[in-house]
Amino acid sequence: MIVWINGAFGAGKTTTARELIELIPNSTLFDPEVIGAALTHLLPPKHLAQVGDYQDLPIWRRLVIDTAAAMLAELGGTLVAPMTLLRQEYRDEIFGGLAARRIGVRHVLLAPAETILRERIAGRDVPPDLPDGEVRVRRWSYDHIEPYRTALASWLTADAHVVDTGALTPHQTAVRIAEAVGSGAVPVCDIVQTPEPTTETVASGVLLFDEEDRVLLVDPTYKAGWEFPGGVVEPGEAPARAGMREVAEETGIRLDDVPRLLVVDWESPVPPGYGGLRLIFDGGRLDSGAAASLLLPGPELRDCRFVTEHEAADLLPPVRYERLRWALRARERGAVQYLEAGVPVG
Repeated sequence: MIVWINGAFGAGKTTTARELIELIPNSTLFDPEVIGAALTHLLPPKHLAQVGDYQDLPIWRRLVIDTAAAMLAELGGTLVAPMTLLRQEYRDEIFGGLAARRIGVRHVLLAPAETILRERIAGRDVPPDLPDGEVRVRRWSYDHIEPYRTALASWLTADAHVVDTGALTPHQTAVRIAEAVGSGAVPVCDIVQTPEPTTETVASGVLLFDEEDRVLLVDPTYKAGWEFPGGVVEPGEAPARAGMREVAEETGIRLDDVPRLLVVDWESPVPPGYGGLRLIFDGGRLDSGAAASLLLPGPELRDCRFVTEHEAADLLPPVRYERLRWALRARERGAVQYLEAGVPVG
């Protein structure tokens, strides 16, 4: 398993983690910040300049997952990971990727009062040989208090075991975490994820419309970007039935009729993905009652909303938007459209 120690910059995560590995048998410190530092030497400066934080790099998030899984395969036991995660989609992506490898994450949040947090930041040592150290260390921490406050007020405490460290030493904090983990007071995060594919897959998406002809999009916790309701077709399952099953599981809506096929899109294998066939079906128009009965987002979904085609362009990744665009045209014409990588063929 992984014990992920979250919290604002200056909350004492790394110091606590070092104490914690002395208390949890067969545990190892895993600091994802090391991966971020390595990327500064591996990636071109122009590429790095496009982001303000290495957490915004998809390669960092994937390497965190892959490295953690490799370390556990090599060492076994428990990894203790001190790392601030303030964006819910990044938390979901990383924890979901680990869940796909059957690695449970126990999420702990160190939460001293903000006044104490600011005092600790003010007292942090800045290496004298670090260029612009005052800006890079202290100012960086101050600037992230507001995003931390926003996350704290919304999603951050939903699945984290909160420890108020205001009056605790790092050792005392580590003792509390070890006791909570050992007693089961810190549960495994409820992040839904299916195993990553090892070969080409067939996936079915279903378009559902409201009375204004807006299409339903969902924001899954287990992958980046908005999507249509749907998922991977299981062995021996009919693709349209798979779409109906996924719609019911994700939204609570049960379709009475088998949806009509709109798009067949062949997705090319681009490492680390394997590609395969992506089918889009027309689930029809929902009346106002059915649209209002959508299940609230749970472990699988962060959010869901009805959007216009124009609004979808700002939410969907480019290839998924192209599938939607051609699916809407196919719906208008009453004919199935064949695509390859989102581009019509024939």
